[in-house]
Amino acid sequence: MGCDFDPGTLLLAYRSGIFPWPHGQASDGETPLVLWFSPQPRAIFPLQDELHWSRSLRRTLRVHPYEVTVDADFPQVMHLCGETRANATWIIPELVEGYVKLHELGWAHSVEVWEKPTGAQTERVLVGGIYGLAVGGLFAGESMFHLRSDTSKIAFASLAEKLRVAGFSLFDVQVQNGHLESLGCVEIARAEYLARLRAALPLTPRLI
Repeated sequence: MGCDFDPGTLLLAYRSGIFPWPHGQASDGETPLVLWFSPQPRAIFPLQDELHWSRSLRRTLRVHPYEVTVDADFPQVMHLCGETRANATWIIPELVEGYVKLHELGWAHSVEVWEKPTGAQTERVLVGGIYGLAVGGLFAGESMFHLRSDTSKIAFASLAEKLRVAGFSLFDVQVQNGHLESLGCVEIARAEYLARLRAALPLTPRLI
């Protein structure tokens, strides 16, 4: 525990296989304790395999009415990732400041899913997204959100496709849960993750 969320600190952490994660549930008005983790096992999305989405997701990706962008509104994606969770306060201002700086420096990226204007509506609305950090051939996914059905899945699948095309070798999703498992994420041993990380860091893919 301890240390700051400055860009240099965050980059060193990810290069070392470590990421910030909230510990416990903060009470109202309290700031949660954000610790540094290198879990055993580690969850990843296997970029080397052919992408096998569920039948329903394949259909959604073919016919969805949304616009998908990269790095169009990183701060808002991060903000909504916090606001749409029960433990929203773990994305604390210091953490936001560090990742936004990393985005401005070209290290952190977001994928946005927009609802197109309809009727009297004149501007598109951000309804889904995902953000994370790209270091060498590693993309460390941090969080995602949805305001419409399946929009976080659209963001995730779009990101995975872009990472494969760009030549990333490691898509880290940190800790497995039911939603990630349904998208095809798997768990590997920490030692294997660290070996894959060492191999990924010298690579030089570009997401955009």
